[in-house]
Amino acid sequence: MSQASGIALRQARVRYGPLEALHGVTLVAPGPGLTVLLGRNGSGRTTALRALAGTLPLSGGAVVWDGADVTRLPVFERARRGLRLVPERRAVFGSLTVAENLELAGPSLAPALDAYPQLAPLLGRRAGTLSGGERRMLAVSRALLARARVLLVDEPAQGMSPAVAARTYELLGALDACVVVAEQRLPPALRGRAARTAYVHELSRGAVVFSGEAAERGFWSPDRRR
Repeated sequence: MSQASGIALRQARVRYGPLEALHGVTLVAPGPGLTVLLGRNGSGRTTALRALAGTLPLSGGAVVWDGADVTRLPVFERARRGLRLVPERRAVFGSLTVAENLELAGPSLAPALDAYPQLAPLLGRRAGTLSGGERRMLAVSRALLARARVLLVDEPAQGMSPAVAARTYELLGALDACVVVAEQRLPPALRGRAARTAYVHELSRGAVVFSGEAAERGFWSPDRRR
């Protein structure tokens, strides 16, 4: 039986000082499954992801996980219960080697190297010396080793080649977990027929302007310019 569970924001508000970044946002990410938070820079997609993780406090509303209000649950307790956040930056320990980063996430490196064979020759290198795409591979593979129930990833394929980006979304889509990713536009790997397997919340200026299957809005269309 699946151990995945859904997570949601209910009328969530987040403030950065005097500025409100989320204006009563309600969105649901079912589990197991893949949910995409879409939006341009400043839309609130990263803020929503961090609000779900608990790294940003809400000024109003609630975070609901598996039917329970976890708004006041500390970040470390959410992690203990199986929630993992992969931020856009500082997602790996730059002073540690690739192997050391992976060893902190799980007892065996094999699943990470099966996911990304490109990491094998890099095991002895310090993570801070990797390219952007290599760091994202390492960050995602660390998350895969953690066997999260809820996995939140900000721009998982940033800096990756198209082939590796497609592999990344294949891996994320196959997880028995609630997976939520934040992207500026729908990734090519989720276009066409695959768009029907992903649920989308599009944000603009701190509010949700669309919720539904990607196919409903035509996000994958080559004629759609975002």
